[in-house]
Amino acid sequence: MSQLVDTDSAKEFLKEVSAHVSPDELKAICESLETKSRFFQRRLGAGSIKNLSGQEIHQLLRTVFATRRKAAAILEQFPAQSLQKWMADLLHGEQALEQRFQQFFDRLEGLDEAGRFDLAGELLHYTFPDRYWLWNRWMWDPRAKTGALPLVITEDFDLSAPAFGEMYLKVGKAIAFVHEVGDAAGFQRIERSLFGTTVFLCSVYAVYSYTVLRMRMTQEFNKVVPGLPELTRRLLGVHRMEEYL
Repeated sequence: MSQLVDTDSAKEFLKEVSAHVSPDELKAICESLETKSRFFQRRLGAGSIKNLSGQEIHQLLRTVFATRRKAAAILEQFPAQSLQKWMADLLHGEQALEQRFQQFFDRLEGLDEAGRFDLAGELLHYTFPDRYWLWNRWMWDPRAKTGALPLVITEDFDLSAPAFGEMYLKVGKAIAFVHEVGDAAGFQRIERSLFGTTVFLCSVYAVYSYTVLRMRMTQEFNKVVPGLPELTRRLLGVHRMEEYL
């Protein structure tokens, strides 16, 4: 398993992350993810999801970076009752995981692809953080072939798949590889749960994004880009924690 992770690259990224974000801030971001997860669990658990209201769906959509600004438009396009049922099928259905993921993705036809798998990944991960993993475009963008995962795993592991449900399983395997070598790479001191790996990967992407921006953009533009801690929080949907109270 560890042979599929580029441990040297992971260590270098951790070094770069540590130069911009303190250990306490990284741990604080993990704590914010735990708060976000409890927010999802209260609304999407087996006993509560059947009573999910349109307003609560709007709140959930606002917590996902990819759907934050589109929450009202999504509810205009898809009835709240339909979204509630589709979320219930994704989270609590009896089909295999990849089938539930693909079904949810297909039902949201009309939204951009990345927004669809971003939303499905967030619903699964934050409702069942010990069972399912995150998949956001910053982690792996199948169209652009970019993201945090390709930066820390070897080329031997192919993240592509014919269907998005299958791709979700591949992303999960890659995350499991990275999580497994967390001790060797040093980033599990952030948090030993999967949230620690999530924060590490998001920070890797933030560092990568800054590097690309510095190369391509003017100094004036770079000055308005948020700092690494804020960018990480924004990508993870925990920049405004008052939404989870």
